[in-house]
Amino acid sequence: MKPMDVQIEKIIRTKRKTVALYVTDDAKLIIRAPFNLDDETIAEIVSKHRRWVEKKQKEASTRNQKLSPKEFVNGEGFLYLGRYYKLNIVEDQSEPLKLEGAFYLSRYALPHAQEVFIQWYKDKAFEKISERVDLYAKKRGLKYNKINITNAQKRWGSCSSKGNLNFSWRLIMAPLPVLDYVVIHELVHLEERNHGKFFWDKVKMLMPDHKKQRDWLKRNGYLLKL
Repeated sequence: MKPMDVQIEKIIRTKRKTVALYVTDDAKLIIRAPFNLDDETIAEIVSKHRRWVEKKQKEASTRNQKLSPKEFVNGEGFLYLGRYYKLNIVEDQSEPLKLEGAFYLSRYALPHAQEVFIQWYKDKAFEKISERVDLYAKKRGLKYNKINITNAQKRWGSCSSKGNLNFSWRLIMAPLPVLDYVVIHELVHLEERNHGKFFWDKVKMLMPDHKKQRDWLKRNGYLLKL
């Protein structure tokens, strides 16, 4: 096989019919390919799209340099449903964390601030996503099994063959229309397992501007992290 000048982090083989190239937030190249496609053909496809891959990897690396780790200090901004709220460290608060026009973190919870925030986000994600799933499921007459909130960093949502809907807690940081897009995307998978024309037609019925929300997630998904 011809030597590769672009490193592939992982090749995921599924029943899909086409090859998809995906550059992660940490600038790694993931390939999704059909089961019967050999490594040499994949290498040729990657080589053909080398400039695109390098451009996306450069963009991801630049974003990561700008995105500083959270310090959990007064005045720092934290996302919730697409809006930044400032953090205030307070002394006399029984709850570890609450949101009332701003985030208020109890000083006793400060040593475990990241864990406290993640748990708060998970609770809110389950609450809001369950609400939106029920809303859109009723519109389409769809039935699902259960909703799971995950720690996934690379998959915003998924739908299992048993009808379980899985969503990353990080979605609660995104604007509501973006969260709705992922909810609709996974709900439609209850009827359409692939991403063919029928799938996108049904997504469009529930969300005519779904491309706008999908593009937002592609451009800004790297922001949805602690």
